[in-house]
Amino acid sequence: MFPEYRDLITQLKTSDQHFVHLFDRHNELDQRIKNMEAHIVGGTPEEIEVLKKEKLALKDQLYTVLRKAAAAV
Repeated sequence: MFPEYRDLITQLKTSDQHFVHLFDRHNELDQRIKNMEAHIVGGTPEEIEVLKKEKLALKDQLYTVLRKAAAAV
């Protein structure tokens, strides 16, 4: 996710708790969705869709934080 911001992501993960929270939640949802789609854990298509929308919203928030941080540098 966001390879063009790899260095900035590394920096923010050590200095911005809000970013860390968003990043970790995004990764948690990603794994949960993958597990549901692979039928490792139960989940309806509707539940998966809700999780995907939440994950996308988090990705948008992460991108906003990254753009602001990049502009401040």
